[in-house]
Amino acid sequence: MPTAITGVILCGGQATRMGGNDKGLLLLQGKPLYQHVAERLQPQVTHIILSANRNLEQYRQSYPTFADSFTGFAGPLAGLLTGLQNSQTEWAAFVPCDVPFLPADLIERLWAARQDAFIAYAHDGVRAHPTLCLLHRSMITPLMQFLQQGDRKLMLFFEQNGAQAVYFRDRIQAFQNINTPADLHHLSLLDKI
Repeated sequence: MPTAITGVILCGGQATRMGGNDKGLLLLQGKPLYQHVAERLQPQVTHIILSANRNLEQYRQSYPTFADSFTGFAGPLAGLLTGLQNSQTEWAAFVPCDVPFLPADLIERLWAARQDAFIAYAHDGVRAHPTLCLLHRSMITPLMQFLQQGDRKLMLFFEQNGAQAVYFRDRIQAFQNINTPADLHHLSLLDKI
């Protein structure tokens, strides 16, 4: 693995299924979701930054936080671009703010199985999880061009740039994400995440 990897937590979504609430700041067992994610990610990376489009000052109390450089809620691709542009390392690892169980060895496994690809992303054996990924800074220019063309499809960008799927068939539960108030309520009933 490289000696330094920037961890980027994606907090910039519109969270329409959450009634527009800022998902990263929703409380799970008394703590904002993004902090649960950060605790899982911290041991795997050199440092953490956040990509967010709202409540920047609140997020900045914990980590350096950057708004999308590509405006207009362009989706997760804009968050990836922002993270890469603000990464001080050659490689950046991305995770969304709503996956509090992400694997403790996520980055290690993405790196080990990426082969020569400049993008590696998680797949649980049933579906792809492209926002849990590892990207090299050389993807900044192709990503910017892709967005400027009006494209927003994350998997299309990954396919066009030779992304490597990395399988976590043994960890399907680790990729549970919180999309609705019901999801949040269900997870809040668990003893400990």
